[in-house]
Amino acid sequence: MIPRHLVIAVTLLAAASILLGYHMLRLQRQQQERATELALERPVAPPVAGREEPVVLVIAYDGEGVVRREHKTIVVPEETGARAREILRALLAHYQQKPSPHPIDPEADVRDAFMVRGDVAVIDMNAAFADGHRSGVLVETLTVVSLVDTLTANLPTIRRVKFLVDGRERETLAGHFDLMAVHDTGSVRGLIEEVR
Repeated sequence: MIPRHLVIAVTLLAAASILLGYHMLRLQRQQQERATELALERPVAPPVAGREEPVVLVIAYDGEGVVRREHKTIVVPEETGARAREILRALLAHYQQKPSPHPIDPEADVRDAFMVRGDVAVIDMNAAFADGHRSGVLVETLTVVSLVDTLTANLPTIRRVKFLVDGRERETLAGHFDLMAVHDTGSVRGLIEEVR
């Protein structure tokens, strides 16, 4: 004969498990609805004029603290600055999918990209990119290495990269990575090994 208090305890635990499961499903559904709402609220970008080409995206993986190259075909313009902007937007879109190996704020975007003296790329990110970025030396370094390596993999004439946020200089990405400097593309990848 099973003691009555044990039957009551098991019944309560089973009821609590069912309620917890229901609550988790409800939270998950609310998150999905919110993500859909955010996607609908975003302004629709005009179609990009250009042709479909294979590009290389250098993807960061937070769990392992590494970056890996992946190939994707996107529409890219001919002009170098516009080309850089669309390639980086493809990279951000990859990070904004769920699940993501390196989550980036869903509102993050590249406002503009242009070349100076032929080999310096100036990348102007929007405020959501920096304000919504996770703080930490490795995670910030992975983001910058991913962006810079993606640029140089597709536009090898780029030798240095300068980041702006909403058209202005910003001291750090999210408290750690220096955004004031003009980053030499050749030395950027080594930064990951330095911070690990």
